[in-house]
Amino acid sequence: MNTLNKTLALIALASSSVAFAGTDFDTLDIDGSGAISQNEASVDTELLSKFAELDTDGNGELSKEEYSKA
Repeated sequence: MNTLNKTLALIALASSSVAFAGTDFDTLDIDGSGAISQNEASVDTELLSKFAELDTDGNGELSKEEYSKA
């Protein structure tokens, strides 16, 4: 059972690392518009929780400059 728990923990850690590594600006900008919409940001819960704070111009999207402050 202990080996099973370690294996599951390792799989969970690897999955979260891959997901985190894939959340750069270009990956999140799914439609290639040059900005990240709130809908696009929803795949990254941490980014989504900071979205309003990062969207300094209040246009409902994150520019590369706004995203870089995340």
